[in-house]
Amino acid sequence: MPVIILFCGLPGVGKTTLAASVAKKTGATILSSDKIRKELIRYPTYASVEGRLIYDVLMLMTKYLSAAGIDCILDATFNRERSRKEVENRLRLNKVQLYVIECTCPEDVVFERLRNRKNDFSDADYSVYAKMKNIYEPVQGRHLDVDTSLPTEVNLQEILSYLLGTGER
Repeated sequence: MPVIILFCGLPGVGKTTLAASVAKKTGATILSSDKIRKELIRYPTYASVEGRLIYDVLMLMTKYLSAAGIDCILDATFNRERSRKEVENRLRLNKVQLYVIECTCPEDVVFERLRNRKNDFSDADYSVYAKMKNIYEPVQGRHLDVDTSLPTEVNLQEILSYLLGTGER
């Protein structure tokens, strides 16, 4: 039974970097909302209708890959609890198939990361971070909190323990 690993958190907290490390260790396929957006829309506006399209495509791709037995990593902000619940409901997942990892880090680290971002699929800058911070809803229910200011290897071991059922829930 394939699993879905959902990485959520504000822009610049390190979701993509951590998701890539997990994918390398697990063989899961990464589906990134930022990459999907850039593939579909040449000049994104980040309007709500555009966001809906991106998340719909993300869900469709996840559904097909999962049906083919492929583990998926979803790399997106998922800034509201309803958007995270939607993954579970639309994909008809049970609690054993869905692993939610909420990425956070100190704001000064985010600021530095966003300032130094280059050749990235994400266009988010500090103003986008600040806007999203005002509407972001912390994850409810079973999930793993990860402080991405810690070394990637430390977080990777914690995530792998969580996925294997030996870590925090």
